[in-house]
Amino acid sequence: MDTGISSIAQSIEARDGERMIVNMGPTHPVTHGTLRIVLELEGEIIEKATPEIGYLHRGVEKLGENLSYNQFVPLTDRLNYCSSLMNNVGYAHAVEKLLDVKIPKRAEQLRVLLSELARIADHIICLGINAVDIGAFTAFLYIFKERETVYDLFEMAAGQRLHTSFTRIGGLFRDIPDEFLPLLAQFQESMPRSIDEMERLLTRNPIWHDRTKGVGAMSPADAVNWGYTGPCLRATGLAQDLRVAQPYMGYQDYDFDIPVGTTGDVFDRYLVRLEEMRQSLRIIEQLVPRLEPGPVIVDDYKIALPPKEKVYTRMESLIHHFKLVMHGIEMPVGEVYSATESANGELGFYIVSDGGKSPYRIRVRPPCLPIFSSFHDKVKGRLLADAVAELGAMNIIAGELDR
Repeated sequence: MDTGISSIAQSIEARDGERMIVNMGPTHPVTHGTLRIVLELEGEIIEKATPEIGYLHRGVEKLGENLSYNQFVPLTDRLNYCSSLMNNVGYAHAVEKLLDVKIPKRAEQLRVLLSELARIADHIICLGINAVDIGAFTAFLYIFKERETVYDLFEMAAGQRLHTSFTRIGGLFRDIPDEFLPLLAQFQESMPRSIDEMERLLTRNPIWHDRTKGVGAMSPADAVNWGYTGPCLRATGLAQDLRVAQPYMGYQDYDFDIPVGTTGDVFDRYLVRLEEMRQSLRIIEQLVPRLEPGPVIVDDYKIALPPKEKVYTRMESLIHHFKLVMHGIEMPVGEVYSATESANGELGFYIVSDGGKSPYRIRVRPPCLPIFSSFHDKVKGRLLADAVAELGAMNIIAGELDR
């Protein structure tokens, strides 16, 4: 028996028989993935909530030690699969930092554009499903049609809707097609209306207030001590955002605000994510007119594959192609930690290179883990129904939590 499961089983046996033990997950509609939470209840009041993770552990970091740097990109898709493109970008950015390589301006701009679309899609899922869990099904219908448009845009760009694998070390897999920008313009027009519609349904709804206000409230100091980042941290009142605090990919060139809350409860997290979608649209609106022509990957055949037409017609390009595929990128010996502001918070990649084809070590810093670790503190003494609202507002994605 797994050590974690064994310890939980032993603690259950030692508990007072008057309390009711309820398993929330791993197969339950409101657990948002393969999560298990052992709840101890006094009536409907939660006395203890013990999270158990690991049901979706695939050994992603260990697998990375036996793959080339580009081969690891599809594995990053399976971290936060609700906004997989941001994982692609975060990982590629870390490797490029280790290589000390500057990607073309157009590639950088497209990464920002697609990352902000991915942020919007992730927040749509979080808010829509959180509302469904609480009972507000109509809001889900209003906002989710926009998510389909975002996934249509991803399909145009990457050829895939969910697991995009769109980045390459040094840039992107390919440029966006001609039909991308017209569909994006339609999305820019319709998405603000959908956000407004969701606000009209929920923001001043007394039932929504009863189910979300005060639930999971947390002070900024406690949030920092737990290691919170992203919307859950900003909802407590701290305006911490890596796009501003440690600008990357040219984010310092865009004008946008960092929305914050006051109490960190479920309602504040809802408001923060709503406003973050508006700010992402604001970034996209500034970015599209600035899109520069040019390549989307570095012109260095020791890092990026030569174009196919050159591989078929030039011996030197064929050799570069063979060397890159068989022996990988010539990496410097060293280590790097690089963090980006993903939809859920700080997504960090720690990479150690010994100069070989594969990383010596890869470690992923997921935003979900410290947030989920605090679940007991957030729900202790509250009703069972509040646990459902709290878990949805945490936006736990099991893929990055367990890895």
